[in-house]
Amino acid sequence: GVAATRRPSSRRAALRGAASLAVASATVNTLGKRAVRRARPILDNVPVVRQLHTQPITTSFPSGHAASAAAFATGLALESPRWGVAVAPLAAAVAFSRVYTGVHYPSDVLAGAAIGVGAAFTVRGLAPTRSQLPAPARPLADAPALRGGKGLVLVANASSGQRTAGPADGEEGAPVEEPAGLSAVRALLPDAEILLCDPRSDDVAAAFEDAASRIAATGGALGVLGGDGTINCAARAAVRHGLPLAVMPGGTRNHFAYDLGIETFEDACRAVRAGDAVAVDLARFT
Repeated sequence: GVAATRRPSSRRAALRGAASLAVASATVNTLGKRAVRRARPILDNVPVVRQLHTQPITTSFPSGHAASAAAFATGLALESPRWGVAVAPLAAAVAFSRVYTGVHYPSDVLAGAAIGVGAAFTVRGLAPTRSQLPAPARPLADAPALRGGKGLVLVANASSGQRTAGPADGEEGAPVEEPAGLSAVRALLPDAEILLCDPRSDDVAAAFEDAASRIAATGGALGVLGGDGTINCAARAAVRHGLPLAVMPGGTRNHFAYDLGIETFEDACRAVRAGDAVAVDLARFT
């Protein structure tokens, strides 16, 4: 479920959690259980209703389930604290269940959890999290702080990324295909002007040119919500008129936005409100 999300941070967290789980499982099964060989607890005092239908045949110390659960949860937390908080109760439930069903001693579970946490930190030592890496050098650029998005004209490509149905601006209840996330932008930047363009019937390049011309006369910034092709179109208009360009990660892959560190609409809208901008190199291929 974590890996299925479109956010790169979630996919990185899932990968780190899986790698941590693999290290913990290998450690428990190749070193821990073979070194100690503790017998499983006697089930005489465990009610039948709590016992597993099929009892494990491996040795008891340490708990492989607790190690794997702790490793995955810790790996997630190191990369994405929010996912770590969400998964931590599940990891705790797994650990508790091993004692509750009578297949492990509490010390087995504690040792397994410690191995799992250690495995996650070992993986982090080999592959540092993004927060540990130095931020890439990005020269700052001047851009106006647009409180509430006032002064931003955002051109959204209706065919970019995933889409949801919604009312078009200026049309009472008329259905139109909106890019996913556009409603979030409306909420975060309520004063921004949003132009929804359908490449099948609208000239997207002309829409950017018209928006850029108006912004150049009144001040503000040009915005784009779409894929890398749409961003290329927006960049040409922004460069011609000397305007800052606000990039929303609304495409399918969002390579350019992610390279800038813009992974969510919240990131982009926060930068628009604060006037945070960086300079990028331009190139032309013919």
